[in-house]
Amino acid sequence: MYHEIQKMERQGHSISYIADYLGINWRTVKKYLSMDDREYEAYLSSQANRSRELAPYEHFVKTKLDLFPDTSASQMHDWLKEYDNNFPAVNPKTVYNFVMWVRQEYNIPKQKKEREYFIVEELPFGKQAQVDFGEYNMRTSTGGRKKVYFFSMVLSRSRYKYVYFSDIPFTSSLAIKAHEKAFRHFDGIPEEIVYDQDTLFINDENFGDIILTKTFKQYINQRRFSTYFCRKSDPESKGKVENVVKYVKQNFLYNRSYFDLKTLNDEVYAWLSRTANNMPHGKTKLPPVDQWNIEREHLTGFIPIKFQFDGPDLYKVRKDNVVNYKSNFYTLPQGTYTGNECKVKLIVSNNFVIIQNLSGKELCRHKLCTGKGETIKNNDHKRDKSQKINQMIIDIAKKFDSPSKATRYFELLRAAKPRYIRDQLLLVKKCFEDYSAEAVNTALEFCQEKQVYSASDFKSVTKKIQQDLKQKSKPNITHEIKTLPEGMVNIDKLKPNTSQIIDYESLMSNTN
Repeated sequence: MYHEIQKMERQGHSISYIADYLGINWRTVKKYLSMDDREYEAYLSSQANRSRELAPYEHFVKTKLDLFPDTSASQMHDWLKEYDNNFPAVNPKTVYNFVMWVRQEYNIPKQKKEREYFIVEELPFGKQAQVDFGEYNMRTSTGGRKKVYFFSMVLSRSRYKYVYFSDIPFTSSLAIKAHEKAFRHFDGIPEEIVYDQDTLFINDENFGDIILTKTFKQYINQRRFSTYFCRKSDPESKGKVENVVKYVKQNFLYNRSYFDLKTLNDEVYAWLSRTANNMPHGKTKLPPVDQWNIEREHLTGFIPIKFQFDGPDLYKVRKDNVVNYKSNFYTLPQGTYTGNECKVKLIVSNNFVIIQNLSGKELCRHKLCTGKGETIKNNDHKRDKSQKINQMIIDIAKKFDSPSKATRYFELLRAAKPRYIRDQLLLVKKCFEDYSAEAVNTALEFCQEKQVYSASDFKSVTKKIQQDLKQKSKPNITHEIKTLPEGMVNIDKLKPNTSQIIDYESLMSNTN
């Protein structure tokens, strides 16, 4: 191993290349290169006489590596603990060194799976475009740093490009706006557009069944282009636009200063005209603008539309009352989470993240975080507000004839509906405004006896009791029945005299 490393170093190979080729750590390569022959012999002698703490597991590790040569040291560590419940508590580095020693001792290099690539045939004109997003930290004119976000689209055949910048992270609505600008720039719409599985466009990938976000689905239904989403962890399926993102960073943005968003978009449009779309492409050897003049004839005609968005994007609320936006977590007031389908509206305005419930009521707002993996907190969201509820229970209980019974009932009501106790108490309080005190107190007795712990049911019981009380309070009115006189007992059997029809006919004839 030592002599092979020395040989490859003399041939001009880098440390990382030698490490990959021999399947060893780059630190090992660096250590061996720092030794001369005498130092290496002394090192071998010291290693030969050193006892190995994990020597009893040599056969187990060798067997596993023979079966699975690509096994990592961390995975082997877990297998060893699973294999032996009394496995010693050693440092992960010790396991790594032992696994590497077994690999070298039995010549079991770590196999690296390489993906095979094939040249892709050129697509027909007008067939496809590819979309991707990027971000970059720019220097400002005042010496600070400014993170910008950009949308890029490229026509697959002609390599004609479009780039649009934003100073805030892209949302579904903003991405659709960028699509419209790109179609205007291309003077047409391709048949198909290729995307990553980005949350701006899809909610879920259910074993190949792509579930689009509501806003994006409405848009493509209106625009009538088909979509293709790359598999997860496979960005190379859209290599053309991946190269565009890298091109924007290394050619346009590198060492450029940020002044304002409008200036940046004006500058990138000029760069597209003079460089990105005007210089010969590395593969086709033709300027994209010349190929675009051919491809535009094959695109679907672009007619501007006024797309009506449903409003702010909806974001799922997690169990711990936070919402995930652009890889950062923003806290929400306690009790916001009500179940798996709980969602909120999120608006970004003036560097603030504004979070609303579905009816549009603002829940909270936070300063927009441009980093990653941060949790932006509002200490008020964790504040214990139970003391205010306790006082409300006491105040409403005083309205009852027996405040102690009412207090016990309210505590059971709180246990049944902890998130909505405030609304429950207010509904009970309103019963005193709508119904009599007697009805409310009777309802309390009934609900306690029947274990009814719901304010809406309490109100229904109170209403029924109120109706019963009103019915009982009405006076009983009896009507005297008059009997017939003694000589008219059989009057019900009398029949009135009736006229014959012939009498009316003769009467009418005399009249004429």
